[in-house]
Amino acid sequence: MKDVTQENTQSVDSYSERLNRECYCVTLDRTALKESFEHQFAAAGYVPSITPEFHQLFSNTPVFVPQSDIKAMERIVEAIESTAELSSYRERVLSWAPEIAGFDPGPIGAFMGYDFHLGKDGPQLIEINTNAGGAFLNSVLARAQHRCCKPSQQTAATTQALDGFETAVFDMFRQEWQRQRADSMPKSMAIVDEAPETQFMFTEFQLARQQLQARGINTLILDPSELEYVDGALVAQGKRIDMVYNRLVDFALEAPAHEALRRAYVDGAVVVTPNPRVHALMADKRNLILLSDPSTLRDWGLSEVQARYLESSIPKTRLVTASDAGELWGSRRELFFKPVAGHGSKGVYRGDKLTRRVFDNILQGDYIAQKFVPAGERAMRVDGTVTTRKVDIRLYTYGGKTLLIAARVYQGQTTNFRTPGGGFAPVFQV
Repeated sequence: MKDVTQENTQSVDSYSERLNRECYCVTLDRTALKESFEHQFAAAGYVPSITPEFHQLFSNTPVFVPQSDIKAMERIVEAIESTAELSSYRERVLSWAPEIAGFDPGPIGAFMGYDFHLGKDGPQLIEINTNAGGAFLNSVLARAQHRCCKPSQQTAATTQALDGFETAVFDMFRQEWQRQRADSMPKSMAIVDEAPETQFMFTEFQLARQQLQARGINTLILDPSELEYVDGALVAQGKRIDMVYNRLVDFALEAPAHEALRRAYVDGAVVVTPNPRVHALMADKRNLILLSDPSTLRDWGLSEVQARYLESSIPKTRLVTASDAGELWGSRRELFFKPVAGHGSKGVYRGDKLTRRVFDNILQGDYIAQKFVPAGERAMRVDGTVTTRKVDIRLYTYGGKTLLIAARVYQGQTTNFRTPGGGFAPVFQV
């Protein structure tokens, strides 16, 4: 007897694949997108940073994803977050983390990002990120969409993206604050990154500031050099900073320029989210070695159901060591190499593209080797020509619950915002 549920799921998967191959609709209303940004900034009294590079952030075309895959990704996220609560798991990952990760002030990390590739084997987790960028941009993008040729399929991103995103974000920061403080809300916040006005995501920082200001939180966008730790308080521009939305990629706050923030954080004088402990528990790439080892996770107490989710969805990952050089080189075409402390696709290599010289450099660094999983694909028209782009799906979450779902469309070895036709794209659920 046929499994009707499986048959229906396969039918939906096939339909979404066909839409991704054959639907070339341009759903992004760029005029509406630009006006939305300008309106939000004008309401807050800011001058928007709408540069030519801004338009490279967004694709004109949506990505179709089966609802069954979205539910599967959410179950995987829940299984990973359950794993992170296991005492044996925490002991192991903190053993290779920097000392500062041993300090636990309470927050669990704003805007976790879980990146997936979709294919015939279902969602495959590629990476976990703290301070995942793009959520604010994608919430505006989801609102600036024309109807598609298949209007019944257009449930852009999630209902929350259109109706409740701002409230969910405010609640997230409020909960992060209250995990460390008894007060109801911080009075002031700083969004901190290196030279923020030069960052590709500066427009997002402006959006975040506008939304937090609208909720009554005085919010600044700062370079860490503007912070001072004086008399037990973190201050900038003569104002006390109660909370930091941390967008730095110095995950352990080790750089000399981050000393004031580091001291205030360790002394408990400021609430920082995400913080070094969250990165160590969730986003250190060595953690994927454990997450792709279901037998060990079962021994540590993870439920059988959740262990199976991870077993089927996390590509096998191993630490790169010089003693395994021969085996790794021989199987390199099936592997993807990533630096342990990497971010933003920097220093990553597909094994089938490796030269011997680069491989030798990898052996000298701290790298993991992950089983290669090809990205999904989306066909689209670019300058009148039908072409194919790669796709990954990102779930923005807090406490294991989805805040927003978005796609990234790109060409080449890793995600980027330089591909014609590429950028962030809304997810239309099938």
